[in-house]
Amino acid sequence: MTEFAHDNVVPFKNSDLSKKEQVAEMFDSIAFKYDFLNRFLSAGIDIRWRKKAILQLIEKKPQTMLDVATGTGDFAIMAHQILSPKKITGIDISNGMLEVGRKKIEKLGLNNHIELIHGDSEKINFEDNTFDAVTVAFGVRNFQQLEKGLSEIFRVLKPEGKLVVLEFCKPTFFGVKWFYNFYMKIVTPNLGKFFSKNEAAYKYLDESIKKFPERKNFTEILDKTGYKKTYYKTLSLGICSIYCGEK
Repeated sequence: MTEFAHDNVVPFKNSDLSKKEQVAEMFDSIAFKYDFLNRFLSAGIDIRWRKKAILQLIEKKPQTMLDVATGTGDFAIMAHQILSPKKITGIDISNGMLEVGRKKIEKLGLNNHIELIHGDSEKINFEDNTFDAVTVAFGVRNFQQLEKGLSEIFRVLKPEGKLVVLEFCKPTFFGVKWFYNFYMKIVTPNLGKFFSKNEAAYKYLDESIKKFPERKNFTEILDKTGYKKTYYKTLSLGICSIYCGEK
């Protein structure tokens, strides 16, 4: 498996834990404020990004879906609202995030449609060819081994099944780039520290985005992993991208 620069970016540089363990610990610590900070820090734009990503599956009409790195289940809930599949399973390594997500799903009366379980993206506990579609929203940067995670997703996809990834990337337009760098370096960590008491989590966000293989580099990794019909779409002047590939 190829090692990528972002594979070695970790939330807590002085920790002896693996990246996977550190990411789980980090999200456990911010779970109670995660949804609020998502909306606040993105000014709600992340909702539009998620919707555009889910619409990449509209023609596929998936009936069984897996949401990897599901967190508090926002993407799974929106996917249910837009696509109405029979079943969505969400997996995540953070029990704290899953606990928040399960409460939301129960409150919405969606327990029969969405199930959130503890799971590892690099060792997905499902049989080959199980899902019509797999989604990952803002989670691939957190994979300890990117290629391994993408290979596992490929394995559990049915033939002609589709992967949709939503992820941050670095803008290329000068004015946007300057503002983005200021926001990610100064504003985000300080607001994260103020609201969640965890500055490291939001510094990690910036560092992991910087080293992530984005745009065509990412679709080339999908190609190498076996996906076909790969493509990407940039959103909001390059701050975010949607990546897709089929089995």
